[in-house]
Amino acid sequence: MSGTENVRRRRNVLAASVAAGVLLAGGGGVYLAATASGEATPSGAGAKAADAVGPPPPLRLEGGSGGGPGIAPGEPDPGGGPNGTVYTAKGPLPQGPSSAAVHRPEGLVTSAEVTRLAEALGVSGRPALEGEVWTIRPEKDGSGPRLDVARKAPGNWTYSWYDGGPVGDTCLKGKACPPPGEAKPPRGGSPVSEAAAKAAAAPILKVLGQDDAKVTATQVMDGSVRVVNAEPLVGGLPTYGWSTGLHIGPDGRAVAGSGMLEEPAAGATYPVIGAAKALAGLNEKSKGTGPVGIGGCATDPAVKEGGTAEQPAAPCQSIADTAPPTQVPVTGAVFGLAAQDVAGERVLVPAWLFTADPADGAPYTVVETAVAPEHLAPPVTAPPPAEGTAPVRQVESYRTEESGRKLTVTFWGGVCSTYTVTAQQTPERVTVRVSEAPADPDRVCVAMAVEVTKTVALEDPLGARAVIDAASGEPVPRR
Repeated sequence: MSGTENVRRRRNVLAASVAAGVLLAGGGGVYLAATASGEATPSGAGAKAADAVGPPPPLRLEGGSGGGPGIAPGEPDPGGGPNGTVYTAKGPLPQGPSSAAVHRPEGLVTSAEVTRLAEALGVSGRPALEGEVWTIRPEKDGSGPRLDVARKAPGNWTYSWYDGGPVGDTCLKGKACPPPGEAKPPRGGSPVSEAAAKAAAAPILKVLGQDDAKVTATQVMDGSVRVVNAEPLVGGLPTYGWSTGLHIGPDGRAVAGSGMLEEPAAGATYPVIGAAKALAGLNEKSKGTGPVGIGGCATDPAVKEGGTAEQPAAPCQSIADTAPPTQVPVTGAVFGLAAQDVAGERVLVPAWLFTADPADGAPYTVVETAVAPEHLAPPVTAPPPAEGTAPVRQVESYRTEESGRKLTVTFWGGVCSTYTVTAQQTPERVTVRVSEAPADPDRVCVAMAVEVTKTVALEDPLGARAVIDAASGEPVPRR
């Protein structure tokens, strides 16, 4: 049986994707509580079988017991202002199901599955296994499409077009002759319409078993490439952090893309909490998660450290320290599955997906784990940072250079600190960590945020591996 057929057999029909909808009288938003047929709420013989094997093992989410507030790439930071964000529901929140399953990747990706994906992308050639990655790469001068798929499920894959440049000495060295493996620059032209981009992506999504995914195509890159993002359904539930991205060129063909080839299978079932309790947990985590340690107190160190018995020294506080938290309305809540790291493995965990609708910006999604707290194992305590260093920074985006052997990351930092980037590499992922240290601890500094770019060398080309931010545990979007 083919991999796609297996995916379709595992996929629940969206029999009851929307269990309840309440129109909010005050804001006009809609709350949706989703349930999956049979899987999210066991009953009858299935429930008895689950009871017979006892309670599920404690779930240890890396990055904290709740995994921290999640956010989609390119959307605002859920930490909001310097003192965090308070999310306020504009209406009643749904209770949702009583239990739901964690979904885990299983098995290995076959050559036949890679071939089917390659054909849908227009890539010719037979996949070759290089280590733990299936690869179809350009021949001869290195120009043409390349597809890399991790052999281990879920089969992270990346597709891009490379331009190797002319062969021989007929081309002068420089920008006109890019080295083999350099990504092909956009050729210009007008982007296709949203409808045309979705139509171009449809055959590819069908091969992936994601033809029922939620698809958007509003983003345009480089003025000519339209981006199609597909959020697949797994077990009949919407997902977060498990998306497929396809770049459609002006000619209506895919020029780049990435995603997961295999759908994860349902595993242990856990009791879950309602949206109101999850939102309260999200607010607790988001307090004070704004920029950390950017600059310092612009005060006289002698005054800050001085003081007498009658007049103790006041703690150093900037204007940002005393600012109220950012208030953001929540206009929607959907029960679904969110990508989280569990024991070094990327899995889909039951979660509430909240729609935040700030007054001064576009709506965005924030996520909170729905697994009941008593079934979450306490997080492993990370070793304290070295003396003189600050907490790690959250990475905003990345790009690759030198055929994927160099990783360049971008993040927000301060003008008074120095930063070091390290990469922990496995066959499935590359986890990047940004460490911070004060440039001059004795210097008075003004709190000012700046965008910082740093590069780290990889032992092997990035290929189909995901780039994970050590600070948030989330995938880093490609720039």
